[in-house]
Amino acid sequence: MSTKVEQEKTRPLLVVDSCQKCEDLLPALKACGWRIQASSIDNATHGQADVGLVRLSSHDPLYLQQLKQLIVHSKMEWIAVVVPEMLLKPEIANFISEWFFDFHTLPFDRNRVEIALGRAFGMARLRNQTHYTDHTVDLDFLGSSPQAVNLRQLIDKMAPTEPPVLIRGESGTGKELVARALHKKSPRAKAPFVAINCGAIPVHLIQSELFGHEKGAFTGAHQRKIGRIESAQGGTLFLDEIGDLPLELQANLLRFLQERKIDRVGGSEPVPVDVRILAATHVDLDEAISRGQFREDLYYRLNVLEVRTAPLRERKSDIITLAKHFARLYASEAGRKPRRFSAEAFAVMNRYRWPGNVRELANRVRRGMVMAEGRQIEPQNLGLTMAAETANTSLTLREQIMAIEKIALEQALAGHPHNMKQVAESLDVSRPTLYRLLHKHQMIGADAAVD
Repeated sequence: MSTKVEQEKTRPLLVVDSCQKCEDLLPALKACGWRIQASSIDNATHGQADVGLVRLSSHDPLYLQQLKQLIVHSKMEWIAVVVPEMLLKPEIANFISEWFFDFHTLPFDRNRVEIALGRAFGMARLRNQTHYTDHTVDLDFLGSSPQAVNLRQLIDKMAPTEPPVLIRGESGTGKELVARALHKKSPRAKAPFVAINCGAIPVHLIQSELFGHEKGAFTGAHQRKIGRIESAQGGTLFLDEIGDLPLELQANLLRFLQERKIDRVGGSEPVPVDVRILAATHVDLDEAISRGQFREDLYYRLNVLEVRTAPLRERKSDIITLAKHFARLYASEAGRKPRRFSAEAFAVMNRYRWPGNVRELANRVRRGMVMAEGRQIEPQNLGLTMAAETANTSLTLREQIMAIEKIALEQALAGHPHNMKQVAESLDVSRPTLYRLLHKHQMIGADAAVD
């Protein structure tokens, strides 16, 4: 009994914009084991609380937007306190139904409040335990797959060094995120990070854009312009889609890499520039070299260290983690509370081949947040129903079985967190088989099993 009381006393409750009737209730809540944190909406931070109790004092749009931002950026369940008349306002009724776990009208029914707070606390703990597989991971590189783990380790190893890095991978696999992470974790982190898309600059402007020009160098050059390379002085220069750089500019870039000096268009003196070079491409540079479209000497200058980003179809175990992250990320933009995904949505996402990789996943979740009509995101909200049917003809039976197993494990873990015995019983498998399946799907680190 004493252990249970001690556990209850760890339940933190954030009370926002309290009123007198709320104040009268607080002593009773403290006696039930709630640790009260009181705040105004202007100063509210969710801290370590799992549940929030907020008095809705206005239907002003700016106030509701401020409250929505507080809710979006927390991992809490919220309960609204209102006077009955406010529920007659459609904007308040809609706001409560979208963003709150429960609501109470004044005066309080103490027993009902205590029950609702307990349910909200349990739901918050359950969701927070299953939201991410790894809470320590940089959000840019979420995932527990071997590819995600290796990428994080590689970035940590390469970031403190100075040699150029060539980042290779399909479109949408996060090559620029890798570049930004290498910069952020490097000694140059406080200096500029300048990204240049080599395929997006008009050919006749590339020379001036990269290297800058002096006043009067050509018609229209009314003043000196600092080029993109020089603007990265002391920091990191990221050359995206380097495979699209015209051959004539490749020679100039090679000279810069060799001498660490640039010549502005129309200039008479070389300008020293200290930058670290990162480059990325989805083009097969070996093939481009064989076709005479990319300089071999430039390739070897850029490819001192190499990072390869894996396509999403090769890291299927990360899809659900990434989807949940994007749902929370885009909730505020959609003006809605983060939706959960139905089992059917997870199944379709696991079967789909993701030709657009993580970028496509983010965009489809963004769409799903807007299109979902119920509490869950369904396959049709993601626009995947037909796409999955046409894209999965190449799936093997083993791949489909793996996807179904993964979903069943996740649902069982969500229903019985921290109790592997009940998880095994719900799946009708033995404990050794359960652990074997968790290892097989790289999920053993996602739940610290406590029986």
